Amino acid sequence: MPRTITVGLDGSPESRAAAEWAAREAELRGLPVKLVQVWEPAPAPTAHAPFLGGETYQHWSERIPRESAEDLRLRHPGVEVSTEQLSGSPAEALVGVAKDAELLVLGSRGLGGIAGFLVGSVGLAVVAHAERPVVLVRSGRQAADEHETHPAGGPSAATSVPPVVLGVDLGCPDETVIRFALDAAVRRNAPLRVVHGWNPTPYYAYGMAPDPGVQQLLADSDAGALTDVLAPWRQKYPDVEVVAESRFGSPSNVLIDASREASLVVVGRRVRRAPAGAHIGPVTHAVLHHATAPVAVVPHD
Repeated sequence: MPRTITVGLDGSPESRAAAEWAAREAELRGLPVKLVQVWEPAPAPTAHAPFLGGETYQHWSERIPRESAEDLRLRHPGVEVSTEQLSGSPAEALVGVAKDAELLVLGSRGLGGIAGFLVGSVGLAVVAHAERPVVLVRSGRQAADEHETHPAGGPSAATSVPPVVLGVDLGCPDETVIRFALDAAVRRNAPLRVVHGWNPTPYYAYGMAPDPGVQQLLADSDAGALTDVLAPWRQKYPDVEVVAESRFGSPSNVLIDASREASLVVVGRRVRRAPAGAHIGPVTHAVLHHATAPVAVVPHD
């Protein structure tokens, strides 16, 4: 079954931005786009309310995906666009369609109730359980935003693409996440900026400030470990400019700062089979909420 770039669509500005981003990504990958709308049936007493009548249902179940697909075909004539309508729990439905997708793309913010199912809880639930990479895109994100600022002012498609930013956990650097980021950089003809934030040990964090020489030794050790992790990947992708940065500070804050000058931020999510417990690490969770660039969350074992 051919893979697609699948989009969770609900008609909100967030989901429209996600669909536009997905179409541009589909052009880079040579893949089709599928717009998926999930209708969550209202509870019986609410289903008979006037604002949930037949006309409203028809609008959300037919007009939104049809018009969105037509718009994408006009703006991206080389991309095959299809639609699919599902009924049920939005989170469960989107996790299901993600299994057959190359990527699942969602709006990173949504409205409550019928106006938009991609609220924070649903988006986080999908990220936590999807077996394929999930990309979250903010409302208003445009093609020009993925380019450097033109000297005359403002982003421009005539300028180069900002780097793809990759957050690396030196405790368990996963090749699936690193490869995803490098492939994204290749497709965009952009450099890869690999960032790693580190904090001093609790002994220093809660005690007196460490000696500057000791802190420099810690920094050098961390930078050396990052260089070692990236060495084989530089050989596999010799045409990609890889810039490594090991910075003192919270890993989430380092990534959020880097997102301001990124075309895409790539982070990993360790797959946890247990139904209970956290399924999204604290760094990824923070980046999803505060990064300004699109964020790709790549699951790995």
